[in-house]
Amino acid sequence: MTRLPTPAWLILALLLLLGGCASRPVNPPIAHADPNAGYRFFTRPQYATDNENLVILAFSGGGTRAAAFSYGVLEFLRNTEVVGPTGKSSRLLDHVGVITGVSGGSFTALAYGLYGDKLFDDYEQRFLKRDVQGDITFRTLNPAYWPSFWSSGWGRSELAADLYDEILFHGATFGDFNRGNGPFIIASATDISTGARLPFTQATFDVLCSDLNAIRLSRAAAASSAVPVVLTPITLNNYGGTCGYEPPAWIQPFVDASDPPRPAARATLICCLGRGTRCCLDWPISGEGRSLYSSIKRRA
Repeated sequence: MTRLPTPAWLILALLLLLGGCASRPVNPPIAHADPNAGYRFFTRPQYATDNENLVILAFSGGGTRAAAFSYGVLEFLRNTEVVGPTGKSSRLLDHVGVITGVSGGSFTALAYGLYGDKLFDDYEQRFLKRDVQGDITFRTLNPAYWPSFWSSGWGRSELAADLYDEILFHGATFGDFNRGNGPFIIASATDISTGARLPFTQATFDVLCSDLNAIRLSRAAAASSAVPVVLTPITLNNYGGTCGYEPPAWIQPFVDASDPPRPAARATLICCLGRGTRCCLDWPISGEGRSLYSSIKRRA
């Protein structure tokens, strides 16, 4: 029996159907905001009072060059030994307790937090020397991916996040950080509408009444490095007002004011407006760690 070729229109229809089913990952809500739980610095072993030194690294943005520069910094610290007050010799890298990163720097920060010293085995080949931008461009121009772009909430940054997951993070989430003993890693994006920084920590996600442990590292990297217009926003669900979150005492003078003086306080005030009522927001974020598009929608 001769097998008839599959019509092109049928293949296209199947692609459209599958693409229509594509959707962005949804960050889950939490029932109760616990300031002593989740991925935050105060729950990390580096916060112990018996540590002799605390080194904090801040990796800036700038694409692959920033990722390579920050990788070189880690290599240098790995090869630098210091002698503490008690005469104990150790690597300077072992004293790093906090690493912050934006854009290209966030990739190195997140990858080191996930892999530790194993990062030095293959990070150059897996990421730095790979044409990641070319891979994203190829997927964007590949008709096989076009149907997904027509789905609500799924855009070029989600495509990029999937690529980062395949080549670097392999499905890892902030929950993997929380179970490890590495330095505290903070990847940041910024809300362009308020000028506020949005760090991926549980303290921030408490305001959103959401669980950071479920967030893939690849989405944090995509949010931090998504250049507006070139890449699309990464969207987070904000369930503010549903988990009993109360701002800490030090922030009260800012959020209680009718016109808070700092952008971050204004952003926190927006997120806290739902206290006592159901306030569920869609918060698209993107941008080089410095610029982030935000469109906030209040729901009943």
